[in-house]
Amino acid sequence: MVLELTESNFDEHVNNSNLPVIVDFWAEWCGPCRTIGPIIHEIGSTYAGKVVVGKVDVDNNPGIAGKFGIRSIPTILFIKNGQVVDKQVGAVPKPVIVKKVESML
Repeated sequence: MVLELTESNFDEHVNNSNLPVIVDFWAEWCGPCRTIGPIIHEIGSTYAGKVVVGKVDVDNNPGIAGKFGIRSIPTILFIKNGQVVDKQVGAVPKPVIVKKVESML
């Protein structure tokens, strides 16, 4: 499952999570974001119950993007215990993301 993260629910699902969190920063108009989107959804299904997976639309939630200094999309943050432990900027193959997810477990 992939959550739609907004400024109103971000703390609840990310900062207060007992599980590692993957946050995909994206926008509807971003081609590489649409390419990586299905991979994010697959990871959400594969790792359900082990990680929280969420997406932040940067156009609708500029405060969250600004807080993390997101300047390019797609950007994926890997967060554990409320702290960013890894980051991926740009579209990459699924094994690259899976390796980063596995390193958080």
